[in-house]
Amino acid sequence: MAGVALVTGGSRGIGAETVRLLAKEGYAVAINYRERGDAAETLAEEVRGQGGTAVTVQGDVGEPADIERMFAEVDDSLGRLTALVNNAGMVGCDRVVADFEADFLDRLMRVNVIGIMLCAKEAIRRMSTRLGGQGGAIVNVSSMAATIGGRPRRTDYASSKRAVEGFTVGLAKEVGREGIRVNAVRPAVTLTDMVSDVTTNAELRAQVAEDFAMNRCAEPIEIARPIAWLLSEEASYVSGAILDCSGGGFMLGRVLTTDSDS
Repeated sequence: MAGVALVTGGSRGIGAETVRLLAKEGYAVAINYRERGDAAETLAEEVRGQGGTAVTVQGDVGEPADIERMFAEVDDSLGRLTALVNNAGMVGCDRVVADFEADFLDRLMRVNVIGIMLCAKEAIRRMSTRLGGQGGAIVNVSSMAATIGGRPRRTDYASSKRAVEGFTVGLAKEVGREGIRVNAVRPAVTLTDMVSDVTTNAELRAQVAEDFAMNRCAEPIEIARPIAWLLSEEASYVSGAILDCSGGGFMLGRVLTTDSDS
């Protein structure tokens, strides 16, 4: 077995494709979900049907108690964690800053930033060689929005992802001598149900695609592959990196018209 992996937000989109890849590579995989238990269990059954090991763990990454329980359940069902994918997240409020509401911002930051930090905390307690672990790897999912300050009315989301990137680099330095690597990926617009308007509307999808050098949006598997690579031994000397998965980057300084699935 390659190890034990937890994928937050693993029941759909990028998370689900990451689960499939890690299971094929021999990981026992815990699929975290907040509400979509049926989808998570269907995915777990798919993995098990192909000879892999998968369990589902319910938990809201915006709630510290849920995070602690989630990791304890992984301990009991699969054993000591060796890989964490911090994929769960939420999009911004679609408002200009003058109309921000504190309650929404609090929820956004608890899910997109504090949740990632607390999940990393629990993972480190299990992976760190200083604490008796065998080492491991963490991949955080950011967004290309972090590089441009977000599209209009989404500066809250972009700010949360920028915080994720700062945390990634700092944490990599902190735990580098404890056998733990920490990296992040920056997806551009990815065709999942989180951007259903783009996914289902060919005209809008074509307009969004013009923002990228490759003139198309990403498929979830195209983000999952670099995540799986960063967790693998092939990336054994990669830590503190932010990997752009951006279709070649933005064209002509245009601004994104939708969010990534992160």
